[in-house]
Amino acid sequence: MEAAMTQTLYEYRPKDVDELVIRDFNFAFPEDIDPVWVPDNPVRSHLFNGFSLTMPYLEPYLIRSIMRARKHITDPELLDDLAAFNRQEANHFKCHRRYNSLLKANGYPELERVERHMTEAYARLEQKSLTTQLAYSAGFESMTNGFIHWFINKRVSLFGGANSHVSSFWITHMIEEGEHKTVAYDAYMACSGKYVPRLLGVFHGSWHVIGLGFWAMCVALKKDKILHQPKTLFKIAKEVVSMCVEVGPFMFRALLPGFNPRNEPDPQWMKDWIKGYATLPEGALIPLVDTNNPEMPIPF
Repeated sequence: MEAAMTQTLYEYRPKDVDELVIRDFNFAFPEDIDPVWVPDNPVRSHLFNGFSLTMPYLEPYLIRSIMRARKHITDPELLDDLAAFNRQEANHFKCHRRYNSLLKANGYPELERVERHMTEAYARLEQKSLTTQLAYSAGFESMTNGFIHWFINKRVSLFGGANSHVSSFWITHMIEEGEHKTVAYDAYMACSGKYVPRLLGVFHGSWHVIGLGFWAMCVALKKDKILHQPKTLFKIAKEVVSMCVEVGPFMFRALLPGFNPRNEPDPQWMKDWIKGYATLPEGALIPLVDTNNPEMPIPF
């Protein structure tokens, strides 16, 4: 039995959003969808596909670590956030799992080998202490904050002309990540709050997921027989530099002792999307972003 971990000095602070909305996170991916869904850019397509491949293993792990943390938390507002966090993450990984099945069915069954490794990796991680698990989760979510800004603020350069289902799927995922950006951090602070494990968790959670995603990308590029081509290597380097420039500052700030994700303001486009979604009638599907529009405005 785990010892009580509740931190008596922990004090709940309001989130940047009024509530964590539980949406019908469902996108009608065509059965014959092309895994190279960014035109003439297999590197970016497979990089994001690689990240998608991790989600049905990462996000259930996040959910289970949060469920363990709930036993040590008494604050009613944080408990509500934890429950909503888990429901959002559950919707995410189920949708990613459907998409990943299409990737394998449409030309990349080799990705199953990567998935087997992910199953084993997260099973080992669940044997770690709750502090380590929550530090990993908080670290990953702090890195995700950089992806939120990257995917939303750079949506035209990343997704312009790309498949609207996959692009909208990723952008909406990031919006909901932004809504619950404080929850994994709050769970860690309520249960531990120690600086060094959280510091290590930024590296552990971030680089573990990025590494798995890059491995899956390389498997797909190898299947395409272009992995070692100079053009491909240049494009990989370009994507890595872009990711470091856009996400790196968020990871650096997460390493600081006084870090709190509440200090990272949400993109205005995200705020406008949330307001627009609130005007939809009950039961309405999440609208797709127009990737052929040069500004890719909110779809409301």
